[in-house]
Amino acid sequence: MKRIKAACICQTLCFLPKDGLPRQTAAELVEEEVRLYQASLDRSGTRYRILDKAAQPDGSIELKIIKQYNQSPVGDYLA
Repeated sequence: MKRIKAACICQTLCFLPKDGLPRQTAAELVEEEVRLYQASLDRSGTRYRILDKAAQPDGSIELKIIKQYNQSPVGDYLA
């Protein structure tokens, strides 16, 4: 029999600006989307660590994150 002792998922997410909006407005909306994503993780109790957050020349934000997989224990992945 096997059991999962620890599990996390590593993701690279790209938050894209909406077309047709002024650059500043689009950048603010992308930042807000990132904040809402983090708030949803906090609200759900998902443990996570942001490894890198980088603004791209096109106004998008690339987020590299390690987060808890389902409700599995995270072991030392997020220590």
